[in-house]
Amino acid sequence: MIIIPLGPPGSGKGTQSKKLMAECGWPQLSTGDIFRVAISNKTTLGLKAKEFMDKGELVPDDVVIGVIKDRITQSDCDEGSILDGFPRTLIQAKALDKMLSELNRSIDKVVLFEINQDELVSRLSGRRVCKDCGAMFHLVAAPPKKSGTCDHCGGNLIQRKDDQADVILNRLKVYENQTAPVAAYYGEKSKLQKVDASQSPDDVYKTFKELIGFHK
Repeated sequence: MIIIPLGPPGSGKGTQSKKLMAECGWPQLSTGDIFRVAISNKTTLGLKAKEFMDKGELVPDDVVIGVIKDRITQSDCDEGSILDGFPRTLIQAKALDKMLSELNRSIDKVVLFEINQDELVSRLSGRRVCKDCGAMFHLVAAPPKKSGTCDHCGGNLIQRKDDQADVILNRLKVYENQTAPVAAYYGEKSKLQKVDASQSPDDVYKTFKELIGFHK
């Protein structure tokens, strides 16, 4: 089974995917991680991807698809896999479908994590990270015991630039322009399921598993 979680930044899709990976044993396939392994192993596609990355350029879609194909055909993906952060565009979604079709496989479920913009901005802008150990906190959901200070190492807590309100709004605009059409594409193929991501994390995870038909 191949699962694609979709949703805007801050919707919780990454966190929920990690929970699913831990419970079912399916690998979570992040393009960044796949690139790093391919480059480390000096595969042909890995080295080709590195050429673009070293120049600060986006890796072309055909190279990305090739690297994903190499990864998804490995034995640990036989039972299932979770695609993390891909596809991001309609062109990538169609190319992914074509590649999987050549393998006599297909995307089984696409789960869209839905949440309104105001809550997303609140979630993301409230995040703080320790500049020393990287521990994460949230001013509302998981505040530190002492304001501005990490509970774990005593380091200073900072707000990352991409968690500032103006940057968040721009990230959401990019998502709407690029990734939202991917959801519509899979909806037309009757593969799209939706979950209310404003629920508690436990309720979201329960619904997520129900939507993909995973029971344990």
